[in-house]
Amino acid sequence: MKYTPLAIPDVFLIEPEIFGDHRGFFMETFRDKEFQRNIAPFTFVQDNHSKSNQGILRGLHYQIKNPQGKLARVILGKVFDVVVDIRKSSPNFGKWLGITLSSDNKKMLWIPPGFAHGFYVLSKEAEFMYKCTDYYAPEYERSIMWNDPAIGIKWPIIQGTKPALSQKDKVGLQLENAEVFH
Repeated sequence: MKYTPLAIPDVFLIEPEIFGDHRGFFMETFRDKEFQRNIAPFTFVQDNHSKSNQGILRGLHYQIKNPQGKLARVILGKVFDVVVDIRKSSPNFGKWLGITLSSDNKKMLWIPPGFAHGFYVLSKEAEFMYKCTDYYAPEYERSIMWNDPAIGIKWPIIQGTKPALSQKDKVGLQLENAEVFH
């Protein structure tokens, strides 16, 4: 696998080696020792899988206690995946980056603890999978407004539409009012 550090330190793009022929393809999506050597010594405890239709935006989510690192990938369709650094002590606090993940490009994104995360579905539908370094704890889950002008995410919203949001995401807080990491 190829591990590429991105513009915000600690966030990595991971590109697996793909072996394909007329029958299809094979790729390794995770190897613990390699991940620990190239990224950090995290242990994954939970795998999640979601399916969403085009135009759905999920996020920006994080857990203020029991923060989760996430290794994300798309197995069907295409999404614009976004991370926001919400570590107050970081020189990159409030900065974001976005990457297109798809079943075609097979890229993965490492989102370390201390980041808010969200994605927008670009294809007709998408299936999104991610490994987590801590268990889901709904009592600690928080949501930052997807379109907070202080963050300024340039979402590739499909022209003439509004993103479909959950009730939780409709009432997300602006970063300046959100609980963040120190």
